[in-house]
Amino acid sequence: MSSYKKLFLPGFSLALIGMGLSISIEAGFWKWNGSPTWEWVLMGTFGLVIFNTGLSLFGEAVIRASKEKN
Repeated sequence: MSSYKKLFLPGFSLALIGMGLSISIEAGFWKWNGSPTWEWVLMGTFGLVIFNTGLSLFGEAVIRASKEKN
């Protein structure tokens, strides 16, 4: 694997994890501030999708790194 991919995939996946958590937490604030239900549910779902994508990509980066060391 090229050094670009070694650096890009883990960094990008961690950025997605952070962004997904931030969006989900923001959706919680929207809920308690009285926003319409569809708004905070949609935003929370979007945040969880981004978070899970980041976890999947991070897992893939770990698998690739462990295969490379063997």
